Amino acid sequence: QVQFVESGGGLVQPGGSLRLSCAVSGSIFSIVAMGWYRQAPGKQRELVASITGRGVPNYADSLKGRFTISRDNAKNTVYLQMNSLKPDDTAVYYCNAITGGRGYWGQGTQVTVSS
Repeated sequence: QVQFVESGGGLVQPGGSLRLSCAVSGSIFSIVAMGWYRQAPGKQRELVASITGRGVPNYADSLKGRFTISRDNAKNTVYLQMNSLKPDDTAVYYCNAITGGRGYWGQGTQVTVSS
């Protein structure tokens, strides 16, 4: 079993910032990669950013420059710093971890950008 604890979502005004956190625990040996995806109402889930165990990040092209992903391997925790948020960033944000040849998902955290 793999457990996720996601936090940091909420309501923010346009132009504001949020920092998401996701701590992974349970039956894990080595987490190969971690990342964040998001799903807006009526849309497919999409990659926001991912990061390898060595700290190499990968971002959705449209989000480069506003979002920053980081990782604490000792804590099996991944962070997503989101700046200059826009209403289009409104979505449920899901944490993802790849370990033991499988991908696992967190329960998601809601981010709403609205005035």
